[in-house]
Amino acid sequence: MRLVAVAAVALLWPFVAGAHPEDEFCVPGEDGLDPTLCAALSELDNAERVASGALLDAAGRPLSGWATFGLYVEVGIRHILPAGLDHILFVLALFLSSTRLTALVLQISAFTVAHTATLGLAAAGVISPSAAVVEPLIAASIAFVAVENLFLRDMPSWRPFVVFAFGLVHGMGFAGFFGELGLPPEQFWSGLIGFNVGVEIGQLSVVAAAFVAALAFRRSVADTPVSEAVALRYRRWIVLPLSFAIAAVGLFWAVERSLSGLS
Repeated sequence: MRLVAVAAVALLWPFVAGAHPEDEFCVPGEDGLDPTLCAALSELDNAERVASGALLDAAGRPLSGWATFGLYVEVGIRHILPAGLDHILFVLALFLSSTRLTALVLQISAFTVAHTATLGLAAAGVISPSAAVVEPLIAASIAFVAVENLFLRDMPSWRPFVVFAFGLVHGMGFAGFFGELGLPPEQFWSGLIGFNVGVEIGQLSVVAAAFVAALAFRRSVADTPVSEAVALRYRRWIVLPLSFAIAAVGLFWAVERSLSGLS
């Protein structure tokens, strides 16, 4: 198991070393745009952000509500796949902690409701979270859930409430997009809703991929007639090593981002 854990950390490390907090920008300075947004806009046939905050197409016409919605769905997906490694690891930690589908649905639902609420509040300007505080907390939330997985075989009764609290923090991290975009009212809600839909598609894609991989593993060891033995092997060879690796990455990020916030 230790060997598998070390291998998992080694595989994740190239991504960890090059990873950045969610709200870093592709252009130096406070007025830059998020890298995923820059990429999406560049693919929209030279669509650009103008002084008024409106998004224009190649002909210089403002994008429609549906076009803005579609653009931000793509941006939301890219913010998770592949740009949001910290959110991916958090969702995977939730998946690894769930031995039953009901437990997984409960946790994902609590996380979704929470990050949707704070994303909307921050995007509307009701709250103004500091990235220097939010980013280390996101990393700490990843480590917390992963460490719990190492010691608890089943989801504890308090886990959905903890996940909800962490979802509030993650939503503040997502809100970094909208603080700089300055979208006009007619595009604000279509962009915000589209982004949130894209984030959910990205998260559910992670869960679906993890489910398929876990199912393949269970079938590969199903030569034993005792289901408890299969569950034990799954925990020993999948849950524990991956949770250890995710916890190590989360702790590294928490320290790194805390030190960055102090500098």
